[in-house]
Amino acid sequence: MTRWRNIAVFTLVLAFLSGIMFASGCTLIKDITPKQNTARQQEGVADAGVPGVGPDTIADIVEKAGPAVVKINTVVEVGGYPNPFFNDPFFRQFFGISPEPQYQSGLGSGFIISKDGYILTNEHVIEGAQRISVLVKGYKKPYQAKLVGADPSLDLAVLKIDGNDFPTLPLGDSNRIRVGNWVIAIGSPFGLEDTVTIGVISAKERPLEIDNRTFEHLLQTDASINPGNSGGPLLNLNGEVIGINTAINAQAQGIGFAIPTSTVKAVLDELIEQGKVKRSWLGVQIQPVTPDIANYLNFEGSGGAVVYGVVPGGPAQRAGIKQGDIILSIDGSKVESPDDLIKLIQKKKVGSKVEVEVFRQGKTIKISVQTAERPVEGR
Repeated sequence: MTRWRNIAVFTLVLAFLSGIMFASGCTLIKDITPKQNTARQQEGVADAGVPGVGPDTIADIVEKAGPAVVKINTVVEVGGYPNPFFNDPFFRQFFGISPEPQYQSGLGSGFIISKDGYILTNEHVIEGAQRISVLVKGYKKPYQAKLVGADPSLDLAVLKIDGNDFPTLPLGDSNRIRVGNWVIAIGSPFGLEDTVTIGVISAKERPLEIDNRTFEHLLQTDASINPGNSGGPLLNLNGEVIGINTAINAQAQGIGFAIPTSTVKAVLDELIEQGKVKRSWLGVQIQPVTPDIANYLNFEGSGGAVVYGVVPGGPAQRAGIKQGDIILSIDGSKVESPDDLIKLIQKKKVGSKVEVEVFRQGKTIKISVQTAERPVEGR
């Protein structure tokens, strides 16, 4: 009897302990599950399919930023006649045909950066335009715009329309953008105004050559960009402009490029106040130092840029730099290539004196050169 009583007591103890463990387990589950859900909500995870973005995030940004994005229409005078016979001056004189200019229309995008109507866009959007009109969302008639300043090297232009209470977009810091960050492009591809596309930053610091223009430090994005998007903003998720959409790779999908705002901010005041960006210039034509050139000039060093031409009357000629000189450094900064030389000189103020170290006939000499303002096609 005592044995059965002991068994019954043991069974009751086991049941009691199991109940405690089960109750503790349920309490633990209740404690963990709400915390996990709360954490996910705090991280901003939603059902929009985009990590960290709610279902209305993009829409809210576009609703706020959209009114400041404009459609730009241009009219460019082009040469020639619609009929090839009209290009013959004797044919025109015989039939008494007077020359009539032909016009070509173009379109692009831009965005307003000040309430009094300053607009940023690409230089190639308004290049050669006789007339520039800007369509602002919410305004029935297009505005006639004036070109304030442009820089072909950077593909940047500033326009001005008359007014004092326009919607604006702020310029953000492109240096803080990271590869993989979400971005939004707004513009008028193929004339379809207010078109919105999204993507990510695919890469930074991309170089690109277009129509004999070399661009550097570009942002690469897979946000869909098409003709007509040029000059429009690339926005971060704070609604700030971090780039100006400028080019696409026509042979690929999802490869677009934008000029970062770090480039824009560095020259914006000059474009508005002076109408152009002034850059220093030496007045030399240069090329890399190849092994054959180094052997011919008895140059045993490395790097440098060899001068194969000197612009008559330019700063370099006035200072005594000659054809065949190898430029080694500028103010102590080593020149590894022709691109290095160009970048070093462009950082100097126009009219400043620089110490140029050159290799000439087996000797290294130093020459003081006073820079001048670079012509449009000069170096």
